[in-house]
Amino acid sequence: MKKPQPLQYIKAISICALITFTNCKQDPTKMSENILTQEWNGPYQGVPAFDKMKVTDIKEAIEFGMTESLADIDKIANNTEAPNFTNTIAAIEASGKTLDRVFNYYGILSSNMSSPAFRSIQSELAPKLSEYSSKITQNEKLFQRIKAVYDASQETPLELQEQRVVDLTYKKYEMNGANLDPAKKERYAAINKELSSLYNTFSDNVLHDEENYVTYLNADQLDGLSEGFIKSAAKIATDKGQDGTYAITNTRSSMDPFLTYATNRALRKQVWENYYSRGDNGDDFDNNAIIAQILKLRKERVALMGYNNYAEWRLQDRMAKTPENAMDLMMAVWPAAIGRVAEEVADMQTVANDNGDNITIEPWDYRFYAEKVRKKKYDLDSDEVKQYLQLDKLTEALFFTAEKLFNYKFTPVKEGTVPVFQEDVHVWEVTDKDSGKHIGLWYLDPFAREGKRSGAWATTYRSYTNFEGETNVLASNNSNFVKPAPGEAVLVSWDDATTFFHEFGHALHFFSSNVKYPTLNGGVRDYTEFQSQLLERWLSTDQVINKFLVHYKTGAPIPASLVTKIKKAATFNQGFGTTEYLASALIDMKLHLADPTNIDIDAFERETLAELKMPKELPMRHRTQHFGHVFSGEGYATAYYGYMWADVLTSDASEAFAEAPDGFYDKETADKLVKYLFAPRNAMDPAEAYRLFRGRDAKIEALMKDRGFPITE
Repeated sequence: MKKPQPLQYIKAISICALITFTNCKQDPTKMSENILTQEWNGPYQGVPAFDKMKVTDIKEAIEFGMTESLADIDKIANNTEAPNFTNTIAAIEASGKTLDRVFNYYGILSSNMSSPAFRSIQSELAPKLSEYSSKITQNEKLFQRIKAVYDASQETPLELQEQRVVDLTYKKYEMNGANLDPAKKERYAAINKELSSLYNTFSDNVLHDEENYVTYLNADQLDGLSEGFIKSAAKIATDKGQDGTYAITNTRSSMDPFLTYATNRALRKQVWENYYSRGDNGDDFDNNAIIAQILKLRKERVALMGYNNYAEWRLQDRMAKTPENAMDLMMAVWPAAIGRVAEEVADMQTVANDNGDNITIEPWDYRFYAEKVRKKKYDLDSDEVKQYLQLDKLTEALFFTAEKLFNYKFTPVKEGTVPVFQEDVHVWEVTDKDSGKHIGLWYLDPFAREGKRSGAWATTYRSYTNFEGETNVLASNNSNFVKPAPGEAVLVSWDDATTFFHEFGHALHFFSSNVKYPTLNGGVRDYTEFQSQLLERWLSTDQVINKFLVHYKTGAPIPASLVTKIKKAATFNQGFGTTEYLASALIDMKLHLADPTNIDIDAFERETLAELKMPKELPMRHRTQHFGHVFSGEGYATAYYGYMWADVLTSDASEAFAEAPDGFYDKETADKLVKYLFAPRNAMDPAEAYRLFRGRDAKIEALMKDRGFPITE
């Protein structure tokens, strides 16, 4: 997923609010010494000074950046000249440069290197950031200038990208209460200020449970686990001061392989419960009351603007347009998904019975017995496949794919040339393979560590624009692979390899941008996952498999017989994968359509899943209490369905490549892919862009076929 910014400020026109903001009058001399506020120096158009950033600098840097940005906005709002695109819209696009830079450091400290000291500062800054953003989004003079430019453009349209920026800017301000009367604006602002603190607390609670619920094992509790996993678990335990034991951390990258291979059922249950109860332990870090309050405040806020519910407000500028359309898609797939789960569970129960295990399949058994079914049905051992999935070789595969589709060349940057925030981070220069033109830098932060949020994400430190001169792109991919013991190869699962390709798809989307204005680098949430989901398909191509999947010890290529098994098993366990995802997406939507008065989050989740006939043998991918996509901010709130919406596009677009003369490496199709689906970013309507690529709208049939589900008329 694309990582959201720490707080979406003015360029993203986020939901923030107005009250009072006390301008911070820092000593200019002192601020010139704060590395976080300084312009980026060095090669490649300047790079962030990640090696010099300090937590103690972040508060004054953010406050200084806000003060400077508000001065920029005041100048625009109070301009006595008649409003036009240049002195209003373009001026907004150019404002707040110092704060832009500081937020990149803030993002690293929040997501990659969080600490108790930073979290304390983050809690203090959250309401201030809300107030700051509201001073902009609800600035009456500013909005009237934006409206004047927008109204004029409806009579006399502007150049295409200029018109798109005007339309997006006006719509965002309107959606964020710019048309409210003063009393409602004041309440709107108060709500957003409270929400900003709730989001921060929600995230801190989840991170607390991830860091503190660690399962330590003895040597006699490791049956079934691979040698590499055991060595890594030993190192993690040693790093945590528990030498002689083996640590199973409370993150997906540690939990997932443990549940797949550990033979000790009681320990599987313990690890499973630790992971899926994050934020729901009935203690000081429990998120249930916080979620209930978030839902109430969100509904109240959109009601100020006349909307019936949060989902109705949120989806109006998405591809789905309405909650009903999003629900229709999800419910079209749901019956087939849970039907497949029933088949999968029956297969697993048969294996358990045949093995004399005398159990009934429970959620902590699903991965373990699914792996046994995979071996039985397809003679496919995931651990065997893993021996051919080395992180270094997969990184080379990413570069190969980027070269074939985008003509990009990735060259390692000499160590020490570009500052990094952690020793495991590495940097590559991206250039055009033919012309040698510099495009940007790619940072990779691959390993899990304390203080780093779970999951995988992509982000940018600088995006491409050309309205003030051409800028390069500084993009980053961030993963949570378990760091191996010294000298050991990093071996990953097929699912993790797929995610690695997915997040790189976001990076390629950043690098291929060809837009003039910063706002156009944004995206429509149920479309922006499409490009990254599509790139996953190249992992399964023969060119990547034959060239980069080699045994980590012998260097031997992956056997053709094993590749055949992998492809035959392509739709295996799709019931599990689709159902666990859709359950989270459906709960997200239903929570925001429900009346939040006196809502009991645990009961709502339980009762709603029962109504949906959720199979008892598996959980939601993200239970509500740790659903950071939805409750640590608003990026995916009522929008988690977007992965499914994007996957319809992905499956349909994949058929276009499959039907092309040279398949997934067909140059004409790849050129159209870059031209219409990657380079425009948000410079054109996504539905129009897709039609230019495909010649028609996407169809759901390709998705159902890809997942091996029955296609109904």
